[in-house]
Amino acid sequence: MNDRYDAGYGDGGYGDVPYELVGYDEYGQPVYRQVPAQQQPQQHYDPYAQQGYGYDAYATGAQQQTPPYDPYGDTGPQAPASAYDPYDTGTQAPYDPYGQTAASGRRPQVAEQTAYIPQQAGPAEEPDTGTEERVDRDYRTEQFAFVEEPDQDSEDVIDWLKFTENRTERREEAKRRARARVIALVVVLALVAAGGVGYLWYAGKLPGLGSSDGKTNSATPAGAQKRDVIVVHLHNTAKGGTSTALLVDNTTTQQGTTVLLPNSLALGSDDGSTTTLAKSVDDDGSSGTRDAIDTVLGTEIQGTWRLDTPYLQNLVDLIGNIEVDTDTNVPDPSAKSKGAAPLVRKGKAQTLSGKTAVAYATYQGSGEAQNAQLQRFGQVVQAVLRKLTSDAGGATTTVRTLGMIIEPPLTEKDLGAFLARLADLAKGGDYKTALLPVQDDGTLGQEASASVVKDVLGGTAKSPDKDAAVRVSVRNATGVKDNSAKARVVLLNGGFTFLEGGTASAAAASQVRYADAADKADAAEVAKTLGLPAGAVRKGEVSANADVTVVLGQDYDPSP
Repeated sequence: MNDRYDAGYGDGGYGDVPYELVGYDEYGQPVYRQVPAQQQPQQHYDPYAQQGYGYDAYATGAQQQTPPYDPYGDTGPQAPASAYDPYDTGTQAPYDPYGQTAASGRRPQVAEQTAYIPQQAGPAEEPDTGTEERVDRDYRTEQFAFVEEPDQDSEDVIDWLKFTENRTERREEAKRRARARVIALVVVLALVAAGGVGYLWYAGKLPGLGSSDGKTNSATPAGAQKRDVIVVHLHNTAKGGTSTALLVDNTTTQQGTTVLLPNSLALGSDDGSTTTLAKSVDDDGSSGTRDAIDTVLGTEIQGTWRLDTPYLQNLVDLIGNIEVDTDTNVPDPSAKSKGAAPLVRKGKAQTLSGKTAVAYATYQGSGEAQNAQLQRFGQVVQAVLRKLTSDAGGATTTVRTLGMIIEPPLTEKDLGAFLARLADLAKGGDYKTALLPVQDDGTLGQEASASVVKDVLGGTAKSPDKDAAVRVSVRNATGVKDNSAKARVVLLNGGFTFLEGGTASAAAASQVRYADAADKADAAEVAKTLGLPAGAVRKGEVSANADVTVVLGQDYDPSP
């Protein structure tokens, strides 16, 4: 089917009609045309005569008559005997349109397929030269247009357009993602800001709403604020002695405090006598000491934590050491020479293990007051709280791991939860350490009443039970030391609670003061019990831990 020219005979219904192959249609079927009239018998019918097909570009004139060729190999029953049979090797050599004579009767295959375009006009008809010589033409495939063959430049353009479109889409998608991320970030920041403002408002830390020290400027009086208090006694099992502190969690102001209690603090005993804090811990035990502290400071202690030095050492090792700004060098007791390196060095952010933490917390240098050692104990306590976990469950596990004996009503769970809350405050910077100031005789001075007892412990806010005894603070201004003890006996026998108020410079007249009008009647009863005139009762300043304050003047007569 690759021949450029074919001729043959077919039966059109009127006999044999010669026609020639002029090409192929778009479906690959052969297209024929009728041979001109001068080259065919008149009786032949051309079925394509009305089709307007082209002419024979290879015709050389009437002098040369090419035998008709049937492309299907069938000349028909009426084909002349001299008709050319392309498969008959006995006949003459077939005509090769490319100017070559085939070696056999078979036609050679053309190397390339010539595309047929229906809309393309046929080649121009050449004039008849009148000779039998046929001009050979060399038709090459590049002389024809191939619409099926894609143009390389077109493919490049298409690829470039696709690339540009894809890159544009990617850029737009990247922009959309960036906008989405920005919007999400803005929303998150807004939520964080709102949450932070809400927390600051709840904690009372917004500018303009807090006090000068950054804490809550609550309308709730200091005494009415909610506090949880535990007393801790550090027992030095190696050298003896104790160190006592109150751990205070003010849930109203979200403030934690360690209140250090000097061993010289004067406490009342059950028999009406006066004792010190150190003696009370040794003689009266935890329960008696707790009640005595409540009486003196007006607090309400929920439990006692006995912390022996071996347990403190284990606690520090368990939480992974602590950091303390040490104020002195602590010598190594195991050192054999005086020039040996100290066990604890003075300096900022010193890392202390369990052993060195105990050594620093219990160290009292030669000639130092007990308050210096007490301050070091307070530093260790606060450093432990900063390092302890803020999770109640984790803190409870730590307490349970120590294996301490917890005194009722305190439990391991209660102590763990309490320490976790203080640890959270310590990590946030809402924790401080305060030393309770006492006078040389162990009594509370005015400074203690104003700064620690009232503000930190809320001693004036304690609402005694209906049947609770009235607390009476007695200050001796008679000039006679024994008059305080005599007044104590009288008040205890009268059903009042005696609080040691210390001594003052001599005063001529006695005073019985009350701060709240509701306590006026109690003040009058105190004056009557002590044998003081009714004119001694007046409204005035009262000790923070007392309901009524008595200043014994030189007019006081302790004799029955």
